Amino acid sequence: MDKRQQKIEITATFYCEDNMKKTKINYLYYFFIVLFLFSCGFITETIVIDTPDEYRRTYEAKEEIVLRAIARVFQERQMGLNITINRNDRTVLTEYLTEGDWRTKSFARVKQINWKETETVISINTEKKTKTGWQLMRVLKKEQYTNLFSEIELIIYEEMAKIQ
Repeated sequence: MDKRQQKIEITATFYCEDNMKKTKINYLYYFFIVLFLFSCGFITETIVIDTPDEYRRTYEAKEEIVLRAIARVFQERQMGLNITINRNDRTVLTEYLTEGDWRTKSFARVKQINWKETETVISINTEKKTKTGWQLMRVLKKEQYTNLFSEIELIIYEEMAKIQ
């Protein structure tokens, strides 16, 4: 074998090894992408439930202010249609907002605990259309409800500032 053939053979060997390394890296890269996509899918998975979730929070404000703040947050976040405040029952209720195969309805109930504290209970009903009808699903987790309560708290401060 002459030097030229040896050089071509050595170059071909390196080229094949590089391609194999690149192929292995590509497969590893695609494996991690698929793994990431599956993990994201499982994080945002919806769960079928029998009764809607209810979360509670206590605010240092009067019932009327809390009711107005909840209604405003429901409206700004488009968490239902035709938001109504029932002052006799101390509730905020929306009608279903339908988008595609999903619909959402929101409900809040407030109760004056003492002269400065009001307990709030919020329930967001999300339903998915199936062959058998509408099925109640858990889409929001505790973190989303915590964010919702924080937003309501900010609106409560704004409503209190309007009064004074």
